[in-house]
Amino acid sequence: MMFKALQALALLCALTSAAPLAAQEAPGPIQALLQEHAADIAKPSRRTIQPVIDALAASELDGMQQVLQSWEARSMYQREADGWFFAGKPGPDRTVILTDFDSGEELPPAASDAASNLKPNSGVRGLIASALVRFQLLDDNAARRQDALTAIARTPDRAHLEPLAASIDDEPDPELKAQKQRLLTLLTISYGASDEARIAAIESMAGDLGVDTRATLNPLVATTLKLAPGDTPPASANVARTLRAGSEALPREAAYDLIAAEAGLPARISPADRRAALQANVSGGAVGGVPLSELNTVAARERAYEALEAAGAVAPAPTEQEIDAALAGYTFYEDYAEPSAPVTEAARDALRAIDSKVGLNTTLDLGLDALSLASIYFLAAIGLAITFGVMGVINMAHGEFIMMGAYTGYVVQQVIPNHTVSILVAIPLAFAVTFAAGVAMERLVIRWLYNRPLETLLATFGISIALQQLAKNIFGTQARPLTAPSWLDGQWQINEIVAISNIRVAIFVLALVFLCFFLFLMKKTRLGLETRAVTQNPRMAASMGINPGRVNMLTFGLGSGIAGIAGVAIGLYAKVTSELGSDYIVQSFMTVVVGGVGNIWGTLLGATMIGSLQKGIEWLNPSNTLAAQTYMIIFIIIFIQFRPRGIIALKGRAAGD
Repeated sequence: MMFKALQALALLCALTSAAPLAAQEAPGPIQALLQEHAADIAKPSRRTIQPVIDALAASELDGMQQVLQSWEARSMYQREADGWFFAGKPGPDRTVILTDFDSGEELPPAASDAASNLKPNSGVRGLIASALVRFQLLDDNAARRQDALTAIARTPDRAHLEPLAASIDDEPDPELKAQKQRLLTLLTISYGASDEARIAAIESMAGDLGVDTRATLNPLVATTLKLAPGDTPPASANVARTLRAGSEALPREAAYDLIAAEAGLPARISPADRRAALQANVSGGAVGGVPLSELNTVAARERAYEALEAAGAVAPAPTEQEIDAALAGYTFYEDYAEPSAPVTEAARDALRAIDSKVGLNTTLDLGLDALSLASIYFLAAIGLAITFGVMGVINMAHGEFIMMGAYTGYVVQQVIPNHTVSILVAIPLAFAVTFAAGVAMERLVIRWLYNRPLETLLATFGISIALQQLAKNIFGTQARPLTAPSWLDGQWQINEIVAISNIRVAIFVLALVFLCFFLFLMKKTRLGLETRAVTQNPRMAASMGINPGRVNMLTFGLGSGIAGIAGVAIGLYAKVTSELGSDYIVQSFMTVVVGGVGNIWGTLLGATMIGSLQKGIEWLNPSNTLAAQTYMIIFIIIFIQFRPRGIIALKGRAAGD
């Protein structure tokens, strides 16, 4: 019985092992193709594996994508018994589980030493990844197709051109299709089959602002400095320009160094090294047989050095005459990396068009930045324009009203965590807080100092310091966050160059709203009528039944309230500290004075001029913002010499006050 049991067990083992052996008799199409290149797959080399990868990728066999993915992921195994290839993964108890590429059948666990794990190096894996692109471009998963496009854009290659072109017609996603078409154009520029196709692709991208376009075109116009014997460059070279040795573009020393490296001539020696060599070889009052008293000319020093060179005491070095002779025998030129002259000409034309468009868009971007900064200055200065224009009060504490508005927004956000709601609540609340503070300041201090500008300036400056210290005592010296709503995150991207943050756009809109509000207030309301009357002639206004004191109080409160709203807007992107207002008080006064005291349109123009001037100076000197502030103040001082009443002067009797 025991003998029969052992016979049955042996028969069972034979039957179990017969399945793979039977499979070996009739390999599937994938296995058959792998066996044709078994030696190269088992021991791949970056220099020889490319034809094998191309053959596998071009086979169009179902399941070939899995083969390449397994190979790249280092999960391909070769069975020791027959050399067959499988997808594999570690199994339990030091075994490996193999999966047949053709059938997808998972084989029973085998001992780990029954199959070798193939681990291609990074270079081979990169080639496999490039071959996988053709499968990924047609994958049903849109995310994988996007990943394939990203991979192609990151490492473009000539091999990607054909599969990318073949995948465009069947692409169902319009956005991905547009990406594929653009990427195909860029690949055609670099790897097109003919100059005509490449030139057509270049011309289609002329004026395109994409960074990828410039990255594709720039290598076509890149040049290398070369030299050639004789008077002319070789006929096969695509010459950008010829250079003359000794010119600014090619110094004489650099030209000879190029010849020495190319033709194996002696390297130059600097005058300091030559002098040191001569000093080290002084013997008997002479150097190389030349008396020291004669070494006061270049020719004598060269003669002495030649003697030392002949004696083997110093390294060989060319004389000036030898350098001139060497330079006369060569032509220097810059050679394009791209051999086709029509292609480089088309690339140059396209880059010139792109540069022109980049310049225009850079100007537009700078203009938007200037407009954004102007809207901030306008918001900060509009309240000052009201108080300064109507009352003639130099309010040095105006910046602290801006600071109070920003801190009001911060406090509201601590109570109302929803940032959208908190900002909507903070704007009217900041107006109310700073309006009340402005009215109190006018009633308690300003009203006693009318027509006394110096005392008013000193008093408001003292109030400014007191308010700053009060803010430090309450909130501390650390900057407090005033967070913008999520819908203000990000930026408005017009193109690759022009962009502006959503917060800046919101501040610009807010500035327009206050411009319209102020115009309505001054033109359509009784307060506006009375304010204009007091501005023109306060005595006549008082004789007509208008209370100048009441108008002054409300006007000062209104200007202070608008400053509080400006503080909320400014706090959304600036640090909210006790010094926030002092950062804008100087610009606010400059805006009002340059624009014209008491005129809203003048304030708008003044803010635009100062914002544009500051951005322009910062663009010219981006590393030094302090210099930009200094130059701006100097310009304004000169401007006031010619326009002392500002851009738009106040009309009426008050203009002569």
